[in-house]
Amino acid sequence: MREFTGLNIFLFPLALERVLKVAVWCWVSLNLQQKPSYPRRFFSRVETRVDVWVCWNFKGREETSRVRDLSLGGLFVETAKSTTVGVSVKVDFLVQEGRIGAEAVVRHVKSGGLGLKLLAMNNEDQKRLRALIARLRK
Repeated sequence: MREFTGLNIFLFPLALERVLKVAVWCWVSLNLQQKPSYPRRFFSRVETRVDVWVCWNFKGREETSRVRDLSLGGLFVETAKSTTVGVSVKVDFLVQEGRIGAEAVVRHVKSGGLGLKLLAMNNEDQKRLRALIARLRK
């Protein structure tokens, strides 16, 4: 059996402090790696099961692409063309609700397409976009 010395009493708080620091560090690092419990998007997306197409202009070029998904805040267009994040884009939807025009900006560039954030749209175009999304949700 070990002999008790008064020194052990003074070392115990230091060891406990180290253990607590490691425990707190592990807890914080695990919580920072978890995804947030709230939705990342302000508007929910709807997948376009039927064909929805857009003409979009950027840097003097005009493209026509299929829309993969859509929300009131943005859309993902399928394209082999690439551009940089932050580029301004003019978008015109080709849909049965009528012409829907909008100003957008490239937010994501992925293989197979671009994520666009809608920035500006007049009131009539907003109404038509809402009607399009309602039709796609059915």
